[in-house]
Amino acid sequence: MAPDPPAVRLDATVRGRVQGVGFRYFVLREATDLGLDGWVANTRDGSVRCLAEGPRDRLDILLEVLRAGPPAAIVDHVSEMWMPATGTLGPFGVRSGDHGGD
Repeated sequence: MAPDPPAVRLDATVRGRVQGVGFRYFVLREATDLGLDGWVANTRDGSVRCLAEGPRDRLDILLEVLRAGPPAAIVDHVSEMWMPATGTLGPFGVRSGDHGGD
């Protein structure tokens, strides 16, 4: 049996019509289904920030989910930063308001 691939961290910010359209809970469902750790939160500037850790192939799927968004959303742009995982995020959840980060 092959070992699990190493975890990495994705820090993504989604811009467009992404607040008030169920975006965070859409991301929560998808990230949970993918078995990722992390969180998603609205930001003061009207964007949505997502911080997630897990295998790169699953995070690539999450990134596509962020680019698509739920039916009522209009995603204009997704910025992404990749870095080593820290293993400190815990089960994926929704954070309210602007979250400073982890």
